[in-house]
Amino acid sequence: MRSKTCVMAACGLMLVLVRPGTAQRGTAETQAPAAQGTTTPADDPVRTLVGRLDLEKYKATIKGLTQFGDRRQGTDRNKAAVDWIEAQLRSYGCTNTERIKYGYQPRQTTTANFDDAGSGERGGRAGRGTGTDAPQTTGQRGRGGSQIAVGGKRPGQGGSMIFGNTGPRGVNNDPLKQPDERLRELNSQPTTPGPREEVYCTKVGSTHPEEMYILGGHMDGHGWGEAANDDGSGTALVMELARIFSSPDVETERSIRFALWNNEETGTNGARAYIAQRQALQGKEDPPGSGKYAEPKWLGMIQHDMMLFDHGMPDENGKVSTEQRREADVNIEFTSASTLAEDAQKLAWLFKSANEKYATDYPAAVGSHMTNTDSGPFMNIVPSISLRENERGAQIGGGWDPHWHQPTDVYATFSDKDFRLGLNAAQTTLAAVAQLTNAKLKK
Repeated sequence: MRSKTCVMAACGLMLVLVRPGTAQRGTAETQAPAAQGTTTPADDPVRTLVGRLDLEKYKATIKGLTQFGDRRQGTDRNKAAVDWIEAQLRSYGCTNTERIKYGYQPRQTTTANFDDAGSGERGGRAGRGTGTDAPQTTGQRGRGGSQIAVGGKRPGQGGSMIFGNTGPRGVNNDPLKQPDERLRELNSQPTTPGPREEVYCTKVGSTHPEEMYILGGHMDGHGWGEAANDDGSGTALVMELARIFSSPDVETERSIRFALWNNEETGTNGARAYIAQRQALQGKEDPPGSGKYAEPKWLGMIQHDMMLFDHGMPDENGKVSTEQRREADVNIEFTSASTLAEDAQKLAWLFKSANEKYATDYPAAVGSHMTNTDSGPFMNIVPSISLRENERGAQIGGGWDPHWHQPTDVYATFSDKDFRLGLNAAQTTLAAVAQLTNAKLKK
């Protein structure tokens, strides 16, 4: 019963926090002041924790992930990245790391949308599970603002339609399109079927260790780049939150799990393996009477997938601006088609409220078309949302990010304005989860 109570009532917190009209955003120094009637910065532990997020540390974590190239599943570079992630988590103090082990056998297909025939890795993935993945190679424009659907169909579970111009999309499978010879060589080993692993660690709650929020990002990528944005940006975000929540002076009443999924690019296989192995263990003491819970009851699942690039709609030629747009925001999405849509929506609005109070540069928008990421397999089990740079179905699926699954998804592509959008997403999640778990600072 407590999980619904915590999501719907925000564990005693108001769901709507009104930002004062004088709040300014757009520079590193600006920060929305505390809402009237709330604690001041000096005695607000959430603001203190948010203040521990640092742009350079976030960038450094993304940079660390890019040393393994695109981290494509089924390769030695993917395995090395999993080892590195675990070592980093342990160095942060999140030492109770564990691994999910599973096997991956790709579906056989001759569809041109799949990279490396038979690998099972989708191209555009805009309609994983329900739609099509036909790559688009030219920009398109809807007459008079008419609706344009990827592949001619409504993309994604829950759906969302594309209005206006669209750009190229798909997965690059040509190594020669990567001009960096070192990176081309690093990414040269092909994927092979077989065993897979993914790592997670847990901040154990002090009062309710049997209840847990799951924070996720996927560490695998493809496209012959460095997967810096998809999804180094989300993986680094989760790792940075693990670092802050694992500080010895931080206490949370409820548990938080930091999960770095594998095999997202093949159809969220890593997240599905986690559910298959862990769902039935929820809330069971192990051993009985010990007060220890290998799998606390899931209260909410929050996914982070592509956090950096919000440069706006492509022009009539399918080209996207090289500059982050001033209207950039953090997209918080739930799925209207989920059986738990009402609770997931309330969780999303709580995150938006956290953004209004604690994020420094970019606002947040709530949408109902969460799709094609690791929160999808959870959505009918626990209230689930995802944070990202754009609306997944209509905007990312419409080619708003020209670096998606391309050789240009490398660290050097992105500016500090881009990285700061990801940092603001981290601020949003940290603040919301700190409130949900009643985080405190030990004195």
